[in-house]
Amino acid sequence: MRLYGKYLLIHFKSQMQHRTSFYLLMFGQFFLPFTVFAGLYFLFERFGQIQGWEFHEVALCFAVIHMAFAISECFARGFDLFSGLVINGEFDRLLVRPRSTVVQVLGSKFEFSRMGRLVTSVSVLVWAVASLPIDWTILKGITLFLMITSGVFIFSGIFILAASLSFWTIQGLEVANIFTDGGREMSQYPLNIYQKWASRFFTFVIPFGCVNYLPLLYILDKPEADSILYALAPLAGIVFVVPCLLVWRFGVRHYRSTGS
Repeated sequence: MRLYGKYLLIHFKSQMQHRTSFYLLMFGQFFLPFTVFAGLYFLFERFGQIQGWEFHEVALCFAVIHMAFAISECFARGFDLFSGLVINGEFDRLLVRPRSTVVQVLGSKFEFSRMGRLVTSVSVLVWAVASLPIDWTILKGITLFLMITSGVFIFSGIFILAASLSFWTIQGLEVANIFTDGGREMSQYPLNIYQKWASRFFTFVIPFGCVNYLPLLYILDKPEADSILYALAPLAGIVFVVPCLLVWRFGVRHYRSTGS
């Protein structure tokens, strides 16, 4: 973690060398989820509710998933751009260093401008929580924290899986965006508004439903959430990163050097 912290500091200092560019990028990132949220607002302004869900409830769902995505895209960006290291043969250098390749790839790139997305998401989260008549308890507070943490782990896990494919395909596959950008867009709404096959896939295969939908039922005291398991559902998202790391480890073992 000390090494990771040094990576973090070095990248932050380098990006702050061009402060105007950094602030403009951050400002632009602020408006990306803002425009999506505006579309969400006009949708509910027109229809009032979706499948029994009201605007402030979906706004909470929106805020959690976009916060998780912003944090993951900031700190796990190295895996998203990993294919470039394979193409250029730079991954060979990482293999001869006496540190974990996971830490080194994580530390190879940080996108601090993504904090603009985080500011928007936090603002929506605070506003949604203040607007909802939630009877807060310690367990509900922990559940909300686990929802965000779980989302970070799931998005980071998908980045790791996509990076692992580069060991065999060299170029990163755009199909991974179906599960990152597509998963984010789907999970900003409660999953029960979709077809059953889609909601089951994004619950039992890629557990986005354990980030938002199931624990949200518990926080909002919905009649369906009659078990403590709904509060603990985000733990499945945290566990999701374990098989992703195993796939990464398998890919590293089968990596063929460029020979350069």
